[in-house]
Amino acid sequence: MSPRLILVTGGAGFIGSNIVAELAADPDLDIVVCDHLRAAALGKWRNLAKHPIVDFIPPDDLFAWLAGRGADVATIIHMGAVSSTTEADADLIMSTNFALSRDLFAWCAAKGRRLIWASSGATYGDGSAGFDDEDDLASLAALRPLNAYGWSKALFDLHAAREAARGRAPRQWTGLKFFNVYGPNEAHKGAMASVIAQMWPDVASGAPVKLFRSYKPGVPDGGQKRDFIYVRDVARAVAWLLRAGEVNGVFNLGSGAARTFEDLARALFKAAGRTSSIDYVEMPANLRGRYQYFTQARMERLRAAGYVEPFASLEEGVADYVESFLAAPDPYR
Repeated sequence: MSPRLILVTGGAGFIGSNIVAELAADPDLDIVVCDHLRAAALGKWRNLAKHPIVDFIPPDDLFAWLAGRGADVATIIHMGAVSSTTEADADLIMSTNFALSRDLFAWCAAKGRRLIWASSGATYGDGSAGFDDEDDLASLAALRPLNAYGWSKALFDLHAAREAARGRAPRQWTGLKFFNVYGPNEAHKGAMASVIAQMWPDVASGAPVKLFRSYKPGVPDGGQKRDFIYVRDVARAVAWLLRAGEVNGVFNLGSGAARTFEDLARALFKAAGRTSSIDYVEMPANLRGRYQYFTQARMERLRAAGYVEPFASLEEGVADYVESFLAAPDPYR
């Protein structure tokens, strides 16, 4: 009998739980989640409550579990990470984001299993060199992230590509550089939740939302741009990778369209049925010199690999997020 379990690390988190939701709809798949749930009051467990999973593993027990059940695992979808760009403990970031990823990569290579992992648009640093996701060794080594989180992700992407070049890769090895993901199941993230989730209480109460002023000539207040991608589209892309088989390399995953924070705020007010009201506030001085004014994923390589599904526009994604989740009695997917 061939392996059929799909192991999702970080599977109770924001992106991970949306991937679990997408995959659990397939009755032929058995999903195992590895994660921390923390305090019940945090509500992270509710990210999984609607979906059948066959096992739940505390992260400290992961390799012991693999030693006993690894023969049944077909694919590891590795979303577990320290995802805060402001995390001060660089040792924690490296042990979680790099060392664990390295060890899972080696396990999958040794066992002939598939690995899909979360990289990040943060690997591009200030974006001055563009957002081209060429994954040859020279291109990956040339990236200069701005924080320890981005560096840990870039370092593992490079490690994976080097191991593949040496003939020591898993059966499938696919890294996805997520850009600005938003959508349901992010309430537990607090200050690291998407701007939409942070704006929603003000929009719902009728208060103005706050956006940073611009400190860059030619960019108006609220005119800073990001590539916002709805988490539903991320989960669908991961599900496609499972079906597509051996799509190898490191790829961007964004909508491919940069939109302003003002566009985002106006889409949110429209979805809520309210008149837009925006206040522009001073950006903290410590952010001004390292603030990104533009991100936009180049999506040609993933398209060339065969992914043809359309991505939701900002307006479509925000409307669904509000109507189906933020304004609904049950906001969990």
